[in-house]
Amino acid sequence: MSSRNSLYWITNDLRIDDNELLQRAKNADLLICLYCVDPKWFKPWRYHVAQMGKKRWQFLQEGLADLHQRLAALGQRLFIVHQAPEEVIPTLCQLHNISDLLLSRQFGFDERRALASIEKQQPHLSIFESDHATLLPASELELGFPNLKGGFTPFKNRALMVLDDLVQPLPAVKRLPPAPRQLSIDLDTSVNYLPTTANDTKALFKGGETQAQSHIINYLSSDALSHYKQTRNALMGFTHSSKLSAWLNSGALSVRQVHAQVCQYEQKHGRNESSQWMIFELLWREYFHWLSLSQSQSLFTFKGLRKNPPLTGYYAERFQKWSQGNTAYPLVNACMRELNATGYLSNRGRQIAASCFVNELQLDWRYGAAWFEHNLLDYQVSVNWGNWQYIAGVGVDPRGGRHFNIEKQQKSYDPDKYYINTWCGHEDFSQQASDSVDAADWPNV
Repeated sequence: MSSRNSLYWITNDLRIDDNELLQRAKNADLLICLYCVDPKWFKPWRYHVAQMGKKRWQFLQEGLADLHQRLAALGQRLFIVHQAPEEVIPTLCQLHNISDLLLSRQFGFDERRALASIEKQQPHLSIFESDHATLLPASELELGFPNLKGGFTPFKNRALMVLDDLVQPLPAVKRLPPAPRQLSIDLDTSVNYLPTTANDTKALFKGGETQAQSHIINYLSSDALSHYKQTRNALMGFTHSSKLSAWLNSGALSVRQVHAQVCQYEQKHGRNESSQWMIFELLWREYFHWLSLSQSQSLFTFKGLRKNPPLTGYYAERFQKWSQGNTAYPLVNACMRELNATGYLSNRGRQIAASCFVNELQLDWRYGAAWFEHNLLDYQVSVNWGNWQYIAGVGVDPRGGRHFNIEKQQKSYDPDKYYINTWCGHEDFSQQASDSVDAADWPNV
């Protein structure tokens, strides 16, 4: 009888609990748990900025270190290679006689293209994609969800009808098959994969499943969820929003776990508007995941889903001032300085900064999305690029984009300028012009 050797390509699922792929892999004869660090992440590529910034990389390393320890407790190990997955996985499959490739469903265009390349190189490989990064499985969408490009509301209404029938989170596996002693390839040891330095003193989050589970327990043990709808738009305050997104998007915590625990909270404390709003936010995340899969490459095109491109462009000086928090708008400056310093920005802050980028500065929205991708600890391709399309008016927003009045936003969310002062957004930048030169490079005086 031939052996069944499995390769688990770990991507956005850095956890042991509620992991369908580990449950499926436990009956294999041999298991390789692999994480691919793609060198392209660290090189300025599209939009003149690297995909992976320092704080994102630190958070990811912490998550990998935690997963490494958890796998070791099950007699397994985490192999980390510094190569593109489409380059290394076919080679490993051939050298280790892999019959099954397991991975979480991929939603980004680049990730889907990498998977297609692997499948082409290894046509006899059995590939299983799990829907454990979403609440809904792909089969549920195929059975009756409306056209995703028709907007969020029809999707939400349908999703609410089936939420009670969702598969509950899976328990952690108790055992796993053995790993090979070593991979039959040369590993690049020039890159430090696991953290060796203390976390940044300004960091709000630490990566990994251990920290994720501790955080959600603490959050739901307080009364913060009962006030979530009223406080979630605050620019500052750690408990004003759930702060779950970084762990959700790295997969240290599953969305099914969050949904199940919110439901348990409602059973204990009663359902209220805030707890339901949390579920609506989970559905927004869900919607962007499935929409990006249907969009494919148009998620990254200038005109998005629209027939005509927006009337914006790229101005290097404006982009530089916005990205560093040196614009004529103190509130936007504070937002960008917090983002650059911590890797985090509130949902309201993201909308304000993105609206300014597109509407006041009239910049190509994709450069702003790329800067957020570089910096955000909770970056996830579908959510980030989908939200930027929404603001820019090239996505599914029926209103054709969102333009936030910055002065009004400040009066509503930072009337005493506490947030602006905290992040030094006011430092004499209010008098600066957007451009020091005109279109012909003549100085503006």
